[in-house]
Amino acid sequence: MMKGITKSKKTAASKTKNTQGQPSLDHFIANRDYTGALALLEFRLKCQDGDTKDLLMWIGYCSFHLGNFKRAEEAYQELRAYDVGPELHLFIAACYFFKQMYEEAEKEALLGPDVPLKVRLLFNIAHRTTDENKLMEYHRQLQDQKEDQLSLAAVHYLRSHHQEATDIYKRLLLENRDDLALNVYVAMCYYKLDYYDVSLEILAVYLQAHPESPIGVNLKACNHFRLYNGKAAEAELKFLSDKGVNIQGNELIRHNLVVFSNGEQALQVLPGLVDSIPEARLNLIIYYLRHGSINEAFELVSDLDPATPQEYIIKGVVHATLGQSTGNREHLKMAQQCFQLVGTSAHECDTIPGRQCMASCYFLMKQFEDVNIYLNSVKAYMYNDDDFNYNHGIALAATRNYKSAEEALLLIHNEAYKAEYVYISWLARCYVMNGNPRSAWELYLKMTSSSESFHLLQLIANDSYRMGHFLFAAKAFDVLERLDPDPEYWEGKRGACVGVFQLVIAGKANRDDLQDVLSMIRNTSNPQVEYIVRIIKKWCKENNVKVT
Repeated sequence: MMKGITKSKKTAASKTKNTQGQPSLDHFIANRDYTGALALLEFRLKCQDGDTKDLLMWIGYCSFHLGNFKRAEEAYQELRAYDVGPELHLFIAACYFFKQMYEEAEKEALLGPDVPLKVRLLFNIAHRTTDENKLMEYHRQLQDQKEDQLSLAAVHYLRSHHQEATDIYKRLLLENRDDLALNVYVAMCYYKLDYYDVSLEILAVYLQAHPESPIGVNLKACNHFRLYNGKAAEAELKFLSDKGVNIQGNELIRHNLVVFSNGEQALQVLPGLVDSIPEARLNLIIYYLRHGSINEAFELVSDLDPATPQEYIIKGVVHATLGQSTGNREHLKMAQQCFQLVGTSAHECDTIPGRQCMASCYFLMKQFEDVNIYLNSVKAYMYNDDDFNYNHGIALAATRNYKSAEEALLLIHNEAYKAEYVYISWLARCYVMNGNPRSAWELYLKMTSSSESFHLLQLIANDSYRMGHFLFAAKAFDVLERLDPDPEYWEGKRGACVGVFQLVIAGKANRDDLQDVLSMIRNTSNPQVEYIVRIIKKWCKENNVKVT
């Protein structure tokens, strides 16, 4: 957008060379060394060496290109006292824009001359202020010239219309082969479209000419993070550090290093970047979610007015987590709406995140058949994803596809997930339904005594009885009866023990199981016990089965 702010004809400030052969302003500018240029200009301004107006113009230009918009604005504000021309309003407006002072930026831009830069500024301001009417108005005024099309592509990119942005950048690249920076823009779009290999291939053209470019190397690191892992991404950034680049001085790279290291130093780095890097807020929310700080996550998301799919997804996840933990239907409804907006949008409906969003929406609505349709469509891409396998396993189990549910749940490696009662109970149910009640019983034996272990016993007892796994049903009812002398537990144990006896008689169970049955029956003080014991022992005697 700022390509409309160009250098004026060479002035005395730029032509003057140091008599001792030190680099001139022209040398710094030609090499894009704006830090060196600014140091020289500030020194000359302080020494009153040169035309003040020219020096301030160059200070504004260099500060702007360094991202120091505060100093750039100060320089341009000082120029109000000089006869600079109406373009000064546009320069100040650009500074306001990048300082996120959009109302001031619009007022200042409207005072500027009717040139393409003014239209581009107002177009971008309309996007930032989500004024769709003005956005379309200024969109119609954009011309088929490079700078205007770059601005249009940038807004498409920011609105997550990555394919439209890609089409514009690729067309401009065909028309401007020597403009290597366009390769970075195309690579960024392909990165957003999840074509990481393609992104790297296009980015390589730029990095071949500018191997130490922080932006280029950072994008390469992001691609490696998606393709491989955080270590691979950090290795790419280490290249910059080895070349003497101060990566800690680059806010975007500092932010990404936190992401690559799986949240290390998140609380030290991300809070200070929330107002300058939009992703910092999202990643800080993710950090809080992963560490169980749901209230802190909600505080951040409550101020978030989502505009991108990622922001809607994060907001949905926070509301879903809060709603499920508190039972608040309003939070669950909000989460459902966020997921549905992403999953049904034209740009996201066929992407992996889009389909996961629809699955999450249906999950909250307990429409698990629909959940499985969407999750099955992306299963091939999510094989090692614990979150995916957790949700898919539960959805499969909820639709009685216990075999596939067990397979999905056993793929989970996260020990914290495997310690959750929800995971244990669903896996236990799958074991029982798949004819493996012994594994379900072992899950119970590993638990400490608690209300959750009591509930798991009830699940194992009832499911095992229903499936005809009477021995483990009897074991579970026996423990339940000892913990709580409810007559229902005796009735369940009695029925299960008789069931084991019947299976033994039919030759479908091991005769040794009868010793366990007798031991469990005798644990109960009930008039029926003696009768049942006598019948079983009589059969054992007649069939040469040794019991005590």
